[in-house]
Amino acid sequence: MNTNHTIEKLRKMRLTAMAELHHNHLSDNRIEGLTPDQYLALLTDHQWEDLQNRKIKRLTTQAAFKQGATLTDINYLHNRSLDRNMFERLATLDFVQKKENLIITGSSGVGKSYIAQALGHQACMMNKRTLYTNTARLMKRLKLSKVDGTYLKELAKLLKVDLLILDDFGLQSFDNQNREALMDIIDERHDKKATIVASQIPVSAWYDIIGESTIADAILDRIVNSSHRINLTGESLRKGKLKEQY
Repeated sequence: MNTNHTIEKLRKMRLTAMAELHHNHLSDNRIEGLTPDQYLALLTDHQWEDLQNRKIKRLTTQAAFKQGATLTDINYLHNRSLDRNMFERLATLDFVQKKENLIITGSSGVGKSYIAQALGHQACMMNKRTLYTNTARLMKRLKLSKVDGTYLKELAKLLKVDLLILDDFGLQSFDNQNREALMDIIDERHDKKATIVASQIPVSAWYDIIGESTIADAILDRIVNSSHRINLTGESLRKGKLKEQY
């Protein structure tokens, strides 16, 4: 048997991780002591792990996070009303599995975006398609898509995402087009996909920001009812030495 041909065939089948491990084991004479079944399992597990890692990397890139936030870096020591037990339950992403929403509110700098992105990163680790976006920028993109005729295509992309993170929600009031686009997003995703909304604005003020009572009622009914809530308090973590801790 020509082992070089075997390795080349593995590479051509895009089983690169398996090919490299097989090459290394042959070079180092590490095959001895393993049964054929054990060795095949070793190669297969290595290839599978590589496949999963590449998928997670792809999902993380597609999510377009602006910070490399992770759950392990969440800081529970600061006085900002973040209940560790509650948050760790959320971190299991059971709410994503159940197609439920999460609302994170608090003043600027208390870590809303970081926490939302940490949950998003965990979703990628669990092979969930995730998208992080600034709400105003998303509304602008959707408004432009109505002009070039790609609106329904853009909306379909948002529906495919398992976890949509809308950051900085409500910093700008909604005009008629943005209001309708928000309604389309929330209505299409309601009971089908999970959404995280992070905002400096308290939920009690969202009605006025959205405007137009009928649409505001419909949107808030779908976002707020039965949603999980995190209301962060305290000073900005960006001040002084706290700026790197979330």
